[in-house]
Amino acid sequence: MVDKARELALKVLYKIDKDEAYSNIVLSEELNKNKKILTEKDIGLISEIVYGVTTWKLTLDEIIKKHSKIKIKKISIWILNILRMGIYQIIFLDKIPKSAAVNESVNLAKRYGHSSSSGFVNAILRKTEEQDYEDFFQIKDDIERISKTTSMPEWIIKELLKNNNIEQVEQICKNSNLKPKVTIRINKLKISKNEFIKKLKENNIDFEETEYDDFLILKKVKNIENLQIFKSGFFTVQDISAGLAVKVLEPQEGQSILDACSAPGGKTTYIAELMNNNGKITAWDIYEHRTNLIKQTAQRLGITIINANVQDATKFDKNLVQKFDKILVDSPCLGIGVIKRKPDIKWRRKPEDIEEITQIQKTILENCSKYLKPGGELVYSTCSIFKEENEDIITDFLNKNKNFEISKNSSNLLQKNGNLEINGNGQISILPNERQDGFFICKLCRKQ
Repeated sequence: MVDKARELALKVLYKIDKDEAYSNIVLSEELNKNKKILTEKDIGLISEIVYGVTTWKLTLDEIIKKHSKIKIKKISIWILNILRMGIYQIIFLDKIPKSAAVNESVNLAKRYGHSSSSGFVNAILRKTEEQDYEDFFQIKDDIERISKTTSMPEWIIKELLKNNNIEQVEQICKNSNLKPKVTIRINKLKISKNEFIKKLKENNIDFEETEYDDFLILKKVKNIENLQIFKSGFFTVQDISAGLAVKVLEPQEGQSILDACSAPGGKTTYIAELMNNNGKITAWDIYEHRTNLIKQTAQRLGITIINANVQDATKFDKNLVQKFDKILVDSPCLGIGVIKRKPDIKWRRKPEDIEEITQIQKTILENCSKYLKPGGELVYSTCSIFKEENEDIITDFLNKNKNFEISKNSSNLLQKNGNLEINGNGQISILPNERQDGFFICKLCRKQ
């Protein structure tokens, strides 16, 4: 008999491969469709397997290659994913007995393969059981070794080496496989920190404080959007690194501020909270359904100063020249700093994407800089950690715009954070770590 949780996980992985769909979207759809027959334990196992296999796909495939006489391209996608699931459970899930991982995989192979598939799956998984994983990848070449042991494409490793040493790159790759923390931002328009902590305790929600007063890390919390304290707008989910981009912007009450690439609205609403809901925020996105997300979030949080509308920041609008006191350009990027949240990024991005995205980034920054008043400030940020998307964009911009300079006061604002690196030019780099996403932040001032 086939285990329903593992079978559903297999179907999700099949759809991800076949339709080139994103894991979080397919998983959410399938869990919603089957919620009446799934227990909390089932949902936990399905999610663990789907994200685990997606994260570790390269490493899992290397193990299959070592043990299989059949080339991976010749293995049916159903059987390949059954093997990935089985190996993931054997190597990475201590609480699941290895025998159970093997037996359940064999049962799936009987249903989703031909007559010899179950024997093939059984043989590969038995070999995996016997192999010491630590001895599996004794590779002299650093790039190949890091790639195969951390499940990171080699081209990403080579890109990261342009701005980091080999030890840093290996740590980045390891950290990109960590389970992301649930970090939240307290909405102080509605509740004080002490009152909010009291409500967390009333709801038996364990938490950890951070060095930033507005941010807490929640532990072992599920279905966060169903919590009454969420519905009441007392907090929103946001990574600390994303919040720091807003802190560096230093929005003030009464100002007119543009958030040029704003959806889904986490940073936009934080700007409003720091402005004490007093002033004017213009928020753009290129899709209406995404601007609607901003409006919904603002309404839940009790924010009234955000005007969210559909506008493409790559298209210059002469009517907005010198209209804003401050501007946030949280630019579209390759997202390499948030792989632990979105493991699909590793497999979807390609080296040629760098040139395409950097052209978009340059255009948006150039356009938005014209909308800033003399003496105004603009923060450029990305959730990527590639030099081409960050430092190189700033260098190119400053070479073309002599009326701008980098603000040096960012380091004073963020001194409490030991996870970031501020270079001599005042540019902030945050590498992905246990608590935060990877991020880049640079504050520019318009001199005239």
